[in-house]
Amino acid sequence: MRPQPRRALRIALAAALVAAPLTVAATSAAQAAPSPAAAVQLKGVGLDDQHKKDIAMQLVSSAENSSLDWKAQYKYIEDIKDGRGYTAGIIGFCSGTGDMLDLVQHYTDLKPGNILAKYLPALKKVNGSESHAGLGSAFEKDWATAAKDAVFQQAQNDERDRVYFNPAVNQAKSDGLRALGQFAYYDAIVMHGPGNSSDSFGGIRAAALKKAKTPAQGGDEATYLKAFLDARKVVMKKEEAHSDTSRVDTEQLVFLNAKNFDLNPPLKWKVYGDSYAINS
Repeated sequence: MRPQPRRALRIALAAALVAAPLTVAATSAAQAAPSPAAAVQLKGVGLDDQHKKDIAMQLVSSAENSSLDWKAQYKYIEDIKDGRGYTAGIIGFCSGTGDMLDLVQHYTDLKPGNILAKYLPALKKVNGSESHAGLGSAFEKDWATAAKDAVFQQAQNDERDRVYFNPAVNQAKSDGLRALGQFAYYDAIVMHGPGNSSDSFGGIRAAALKKAKTPAQGGDEATYLKAFLDARKVVMKKEEAHSDTSRVDTEQLVFLNAKNFDLNPPLKWKVYGDSYAINS
């Protein structure tokens, strides 16, 4: 299977990580995006509708895992040699960047004494490094076992929502964007991470705002989304791992050109040359 694009980005960043300390991906929704504006009345069903959310997860998984079966990724774990230790789970939690530590701590809060709880001291020690000290093959095996536990699956869902999904959808709604725009924000925050640096989600949004107004500001939805996707592609092309922009060109722009702002099936798209479809 081809390297996962977001995970591949970590490979591209490995050299920089040697010289700079790692940081936690995000610890609060506030870091993910600028503060939302006043609530905007939107037509249609938002991405937080369970069916639309599942569609969003399938779309992301087609790019991240070359599969629509996003639920198969709860058990995923490997060291992809990017300097960030283990990468695992449905959104690529990393042992070296703190989000895996946050996940296992949340799992332990929900279910004290779980099979991964004993690794919390080790996860704290390896945070900020690529080390496997105190983890190793035993941790990998126990992760796979934990992945069968509905509580651990819920913990992964919770952390996905806290750090990525909810901040993206809330910001998109306050910008007056319907489901397609909400997905564009979510996919961007998954790949580029939360924050406000020029190459993060917040930076991409800021660049788009220099070119077009959001619907909440009285702008045209299609015009703003095109500006956002163009700004995202500029950032993607700065990294070799992101140079293939097909998840924008042959996925999101396809939906935008069809004016499918509510992201309603049937959906047909391509990512990295592979064709996918969601019929209902």
